[in-house]
Amino acid sequence: MRTVLNVLNFVLGGFFTTLSWLFATLISIVLVFTLPLTRSCWEITRLSLLPFGNEAVHVDLLRPESKSHIMNTGGTLLNIFWLIFFGWWLCLSHISIGIVQCISIIGIPVGIANFKIAAIALWPVGRRVVSVEEARAAREANARRY
Repeated sequence: MRTVLNVLNFVLGGFFTTLSWLFATLISIVLVFTLPLTRSCWEITRLSLLPFGNEAVHVDLLRPESKSHIMNTGGTLLNIFWLIFFGWWLCLSHISIGIVQCISIIGIPVGIANFKIAAIALWPVGRRVVSVEEARAAREANARRY
């Protein structure tokens, strides 16, 4: 089922959003001062291409033992920079594609996935794309820890 939904996403507009993320990744590579954003760009490009079966999870949830307040502060500053230069137009592209996809009944699940990615597009630094099963296991391990 995931494969069918991923193909449907690609056909109904996911191709455009994936190209947008690839473009943002290339810009972040070319502009030297945005190199720290490249990893996040690439992670969300993968999520935009294959949103079903994958999930964006914060790094602190995956590796709670390596939490660092300094890294979180740096990530917040990078996210603010990201929002100003890249995040708003990538978010708008996901929202507009999601609205178009929700017009047809068959596109509603894909549109909802695009709305979820739109929220991630605003604040992506510090997120990693992992399988749904790995994200669930990390959440359960984190819940047992507290």
